[in-house]
Amino acid sequence: MVQDTYDPEFYLGVYEVQDKNTGTKILKSGKYQDVAECVTHQRINMESPNNVTLDRQTLYCVPVPAENEWVKQAYAENCQHQPTPSTSTQQSRVKRALEEDEVPPLASSESTMSEGGDAMETSKVSEAEKRTRTEGASSSSTQQGRPGGGVDLNFPLAGEKGPACLVKVYDTLDAFKVNEMVEFVGVLSVDPVLATFTHQNGSSSAVGEPDEVMDGIEEESAHSPPPSLVPRLHVILSQRLQHVNPLLPKNVTAPETKPFVDSVLQEAGVIRDQLRLLLQQLCLGDAFAADYLLLHLISCVYARRDVVALGKFGLNLSGCPAGPEFISLLSNQIKELVCKSHVFPLSLQNMNSSLISPKKDYSANRLKSGALQLTERTHLILDETAMEPGQLDATGVQNLTALGNLIAWQKVEYDFNFHKTDFPANVTVLVLSEGKSLLPSDCQVPIQPKTDAPNMAAIQNTIQQQITSGAIDIKKIRTFIGLIQLLEYTLSDDIQKIVEDDFVEARKTDLNSMTQEDFHSLLVIARLLSLSTGQTSLTREVWERAKRMESARKVRLRTVAAAAVPRS
Repeated sequence: MVQDTYDPEFYLGVYEVQDKNTGTKILKSGKYQDVAECVTHQRINMESPNNVTLDRQTLYCVPVPAENEWVKQAYAENCQHQPTPSTSTQQSRVKRALEEDEVPPLASSESTMSEGGDAMETSKVSEAEKRTRTEGASSSSTQQGRPGGGVDLNFPLAGEKGPACLVKVYDTLDAFKVNEMVEFVGVLSVDPVLATFTHQNGSSSAVGEPDEVMDGIEEESAHSPPPSLVPRLHVILSQRLQHVNPLLPKNVTAPETKPFVDSVLQEAGVIRDQLRLLLQQLCLGDAFAADYLLLHLISCVYARRDVVALGKFGLNLSGCPAGPEFISLLSNQIKELVCKSHVFPLSLQNMNSSLISPKKDYSANRLKSGALQLTERTHLILDETAMEPGQLDATGVQNLTALGNLIAWQKVEYDFNFHKTDFPANVTVLVLSEGKSLLPSDCQVPIQPKTDAPNMAAIQNTIQQQITSGAIDIKKIRTFIGLIQLLEYTLSDDIQKIVEDDFVEARKTDLNSMTQEDFHSLLVIARLLSLSTGQTSLTREVWERAKRMESARKVRLRTVAAAAVPRS
């Protein structure tokens, strides 16, 4: 995921190298590399008119946030590349003998970084000095980095693992946006000399005002972390990812994938029944709540009209049992179904101390990531049962507002200190609460357990046995959920006329019986019902079924509300 975009950097796209002995001049390309190439008997002519300065875009990329373990395992199993020792690794560099006409890249790069801009002749570096630099770069990987040291890798979610990367883009510099999922192929650079540059630059910047020095060091540390922690990748090819589901083709709308899509849709009825059976058990035997949870899992934003995000279906499952067992059961099973999911307990400590909206850090000149910096079609589970008595401070109120805006408008406000900017989001939000949630939702469904004291461990064991026996095909369900979210959906003129007539008729009898919000939710439910049965267009039968579901839900809400009113 593209977490941040840095300012374009300038580099020598073409530079002239002169042989100090013969005076011969040759031109070299600086593309796809961080360190200029120059051996002992050569010098870089910085004053040459043949030198060409170009620019490239730097992207700071992190692993896809909230990506679930089964997705990572599937990609690892599908990867045909087996890593083998390379002469570019640090260990190999230490053992490898230095030829007489070679010099570490540091010396050649120092010639391009001299203060006056004059070419500085390279000189041989002793074996001891070379070993010290290599060991210093190696030790930086253990002393720095949040996972193992002090460098903040700026992952959106705490506890995330995986490599971050500084990606250098040469063509179409403005083509990539923050939060996009992109697959890059290019030249990997992990030269430990880059870590030496960072250290030297940081040390040399100690001349000047203290505040400026600190700002410079902080920005240098953020933009030039050790390559052992954050390698550089010089892009040759790139491709935006429509999804990260390893069970689907990269582009499900391509003509060549039509047989695959058709085969999944033919089995949609069977797969849907299996998914419904699984969700019914997670909803403690409540088949009605399971129907709505199923629609929620396959929902996503498919278009925007002005400020309205079409397709969003934020669900509030109220009536959840107190205690962490139910939340753990439901969230852990959802992790096994969808590609990306994250649980955020709405505890007082989390709300008052967490940074959930990204914020610009001007001292480091980077975007400080937040928990809501997520990619498209990520499932966010908000555990409202974790709330305890207490008072929200200013940060907590801001976080609560940010969550409400995400649910209602599918947008996240990024804080740039002097101004705030709304970034569009496409996050499926599920709120689990004991009563009606404090947060807005598109649909509230009270859970009605079929047993008074459900055994969560027994439910988990039953589901696992069904998956093991094949009664529930988890692989097909994962394919089904991923594919449904990407299908196109149409509304014929005939059905559109029926829908409009129903809306007008309902408004005639009682204006409050069918508000615009009710009508929009009904259209979303009808769309999701159609897609869940393998149909890409709405039919009269599905429309009537959607109306019956909504009528039954409103009856349930009134019944629960009446039961909650104390009797005098």
